[in-house]
Amino acid sequence: MPMQSTVRALKKPRLDDEVRFLRTWIEKPLHVGAVMPSGRLLARTMAQYVDANSSGAVVELGPGTGAITAALIERGVDQKRLVLVEYNPGFCALLRDRYPQAKVVQGDAFTLRDSLRNVLGAPASAVVSGLPLVTKPMQTRLKLIRDAFQALAPGAPFVQFTYSVAPPIPKSLPGVSTEASERIWMNLPPARVWVYRKR
Repeated sequence: MPMQSTVRALKKPRLDDEVRFLRTWIEKPLHVGAVMPSGRLLARTMAQYVDANSSGAVVELGPGTGAITAALIERGVDQKRLVLVEYNPGFCALLRDRYPQAKVVQGDAFTLRDSLRNVLGAPASAVVSGLPLVTKPMQTRLKLIRDAFQALAPGAPFVQFTYSVAPPIPKSLPGVSTEASERIWMNLPPARVWVYRKR
């Protein structure tokens, strides 16, 4: 295959995903975390906080078309360890097709305990979130992180990105350690990754 055709073939799924995201964002802007799928650098930055060698499940909230999912697999996370919690049925079908060994749960991440009921056999080794947290009231955000910590093994990370300058969840939560990546200027729009661990 000529080089130009190969480049076009590689770009086509990304373009299709961008169109899907944009269409869904126009229909339901508050249910989609971004207008476009996460950029590769942002997705890789999120994945780097996940221990690829642990045995626990990696729960991804709001995977959309799977940009962060692909980065997790590229990092070495076994697809069988992935639990993908997605609200949109169209994205769920796409994820089941792309990641047949992952467990795709059609559910609402903001009612995480209900969505994960009977799904996890043991504490998860990470929760990775692409949810639009800054569009939600603070009480909703705090409930989400409390529910995530209940699903996580002690010290395991809750990983969240945001386009906002402020952290999506306060840094001063009692008993919680917080770290942040450098701002990822190459992402459009620029983003930062925040990681929360219960001490």
